[in-house]
Amino acid sequence: MVQAVQGAGVVVTGAGGGIGAALARRFAAEGAKVVVNDLDAARAAAVADEIGGIALPGDAAAVVADARDALGGTVDVYCANAGLGSGGSEAAGEEVWARAWDVNVMAHVRAAEALLPAWLERGAGRFVSTVSAAGLLTMIGAAPYSVTKHGAYAFAEWLSLTYRHRGIKVHAICPQGVRTDMLAATGSAGDLVLQPTAIEPEDVADALLKGIEEDRFLILPHPEVAGFYRARAADPDRWLAGMNHLQRTWEETR
Repeated sequence: MVQAVQGAGVVVTGAGGGIGAALARRFAAEGAKVVVNDLDAARAAAVADEIGGIALPGDAAAVVADARDALGGTVDVYCANAGLGSGGSEAAGEEVWARAWDVNVMAHVRAAEALLPAWLERGAGRFVSTVSAAGLLTMIGAAPYSVTKHGAYAFAEWLSLTYRHRGIKVHAICPQGVRTDMLAATGSAGDLVLQPTAIEPEDVADALLKGIEEDRFLILPHPEVAGFYRARAADPDRWLAGMNHLQRTWEETR
C-alpha cells in the first residue's frame, strides 16, 4: 500500500475507461476515496459502482467544486487524465487545434487554478498529469496531439518547479502505446509506432503509484522512453532524421 494516497480524496477525469478507469481502480484499491469523472455518464457510473467511488459526469473543467463537496471539502489528488488523441497535420481545421488545446492543456490550467488556492493554504496537494511520450518526443501523423501534449508536459513541469517548495507534488505520466480506445483510433500510424510495445492501462496505474511512492515527477511506464528523450536532447538532428525515416516508412505503407 502507498501511504501517501491511503484515505486521500482523489479525482480522476476521463475515468470511464482506459487509463482513467485503471487509475480510479488502483487509487480505490489503495484506500482512497475516488471521484470518477467522464463525459459519458453511464461509463462514469459503472466504474464508480465497481470501486465504491462517486460518479461526477460532465466536463472535466467544471468538476473541481463539485468534487470538493463530494469528498467532504478536500481534494488531495487530482488526476488530469481526460485527453484527445487528435490526428492530422498543420492543415487540420482550426476547430481541431482549438479543441485539442482546450482539452489537453487548458483543462489542466483551469483545474490547477481551482485547486491551488486551497492547496497552497494548507501546504499540500498532488497534481497528476496524464501526458504521453508524445509530449517528450512527438508522434507521426498527429500534429495537434503532439503539440498540445508538449504543452501539457510544459505546464506540469512549470507547476512543479514553481510550487514544490510549498508542498505541491506534481507527476507527469508519459507512456507510449497503451491498449485503449485512443490507441485503436490512431490507425496505421499507431500500428507502426505504438502497437508493438503497447502495455495495459493497469501497467500505467502501477507505474504512477510507484512514482508517487518514490516521489518522482516524471513517470515512464515504458522505461525505454528515457533513452529516446536523452537521444533527442543530445543530438536533435540525428533524432529528427530517425523520426523522418519513420515518417517515410509510414507514408509508404498507407
